[in-house]
Amino acid sequence: MFSGIVEEMATVVALRKYQSNLDLTLRCSFTNELKIDQSIAHNGVCLTVVSIDGDTYTVTAMKETLDRSNLGLLKEGDKVNIERSMLMNGRLDGHIVQGHVDTTGRCVETKDADGSTYFTFKYDVDRAMAKRGYFAVDKGSITVNGVSLTVINPSLDSFTVAIIPYTRENTNFCDIKEGSVVNLEFDILGKYIARLQEL
Repeated sequence: MFSGIVEEMATVVALRKYQSNLDLTLRCSFTNELKIDQSIAHNGVCLTVVSIDGDTYTVTAMKETLDRSNLGLLKEGDKVNIERSMLMNGRLDGHIVQGHVDTTGRCVETKDADGSTYFTFKYDVDRAMAKRGYFAVDKGSITVNGVSLTVINPSLDSFTVAIIPYTRENTNFCDIKEGSVVNLEFDILGKYIARLQEL
């Protein structure tokens, strides 16, 4: 379980594909605090640490993860938003994030907001999934590349978020531009409500 408050950006130092899996080796400032079997969100995707070597650690993404996320598009040198799992003895600064990415979206517009920046993302709509709570609502929560954000002006297949300078500088929003592919996780509360209505 995560909160969508990114701790830092890790750097991809190696990628190794084998069968349908992808091993990602990354470097971050707190590698020495990690342990094998620990869960870390990478661009919002919960992955398990499988090895640690000096100041780098490795996680494995399987086919289902690669099909639903942007992790398969990563290259050496790319920056990845990372967050360790949430401690249950403090404040929840973001929102409840599972680390289970639902789909990807594409940035279709960036717009200056007099110091901050508006980012608009578009995603493919699956009406069956939408009925199960996979959609954005105005002023609701959404996770974009692991960042907990508030939705503005949602439509059937798009939404906008406002990014303050701090967030842009300290997450990989600094690299997002028109055409960039991002990971999306819709709010789990909406999914539960939709499922209750089905039942």
